[in-house]
Amino acid sequence: MRRRWIGVVAKAEPTRALFVAAALVMAATFASFWEFERPGLGLAHGYFLAIILAALATGPRRGALLGLFATLLYAIGVYLNPHVPTTGLPTLATGIRGISYVAVGLVVGSYASRNRALAARLSKLMEELRVLAERDNLTGLPNTRAFEIAVSARLEVGQPFVLLVADLDGLERINKANGYDDGNDHLRRVADQMTSTLPSACDFARIGGDEFAVLVSCENTEEASALALRFERDLDTTSARVTFGWAMFPEEGSTALALYRIADERLYARKVLRGERRGIFGSVPDVRVAEG
Repeated sequence: MRRRWIGVVAKAEPTRALFVAAALVMAATFASFWEFERPGLGLAHGYFLAIILAALATGPRRGALLGLFATLLYAIGVYLNPHVPTTGLPTLATGIRGISYVAVGLVVGSYASRNRALAARLSKLMEELRVLAERDNLTGLPNTRAFEIAVSARLEVGQPFVLLVADLDGLERINKANGYDDGNDHLRRVADQMTSTLPSACDFARIGGDEFAVLVSCENTEEASALALRFERDLDTTSARVTFGWAMFPEEGSTALALYRIADERLYARKVLRGERRGIFGSVPDVRVAEG
């Protein structure tokens, strides 16, 4: 909510500055016309600048209204300035001046409005492209790039958390037996299952072919180990299962690389204990012991 409010304020600042500048220019033009205008001097042209600035800040409708207002100020200035004859006021030239003011407000305001609309569409498109760039095209989960951003954010905050690295066991066997389409379908199912199983407050991403990574707030290594074991139990299936390794921040590492290395070592140790070798089931029975 705070970021959204800051964005609204940031967008409003240039508009406000333009409108304030337009008001100052219009006031200065009126004052100088009243005091210094002489026939042929042309100080009333300053209203054009004020109308342009205001139309850029608002749009065509208000730009046109300000054109009419500038025409009114011009007429008042003629009446107040003793050096400018009022006999020339109700003439075709005054009407043309008013039309020019209104036309400038309409044209500049329309141009500004179209450009603001285009900028908004481009901003939305860039945001959609950013989201796509941070998504895995197979599972729809955040990808490695998005996960690196999440890790950096957590490291910057400095609160304890656990990095869990998960490996899908049996995917290679499925690919060999049934083809990559079945393997991809299985990956999607596991990703959906992990999404529904893992805590909503965690950061979760696919970081490799059959590897996932999770960031969860955690207080100590005992809690981290228990989380890894619980996730393994919840995600086990008959065709394939997920093995987790983990590393605790800041106890076991202060950088993303250090945490990943420790988590990957624990992952390999867990796979040995569970009787598996990178995607191939072994004959050793499953041992639910956390490697410390």
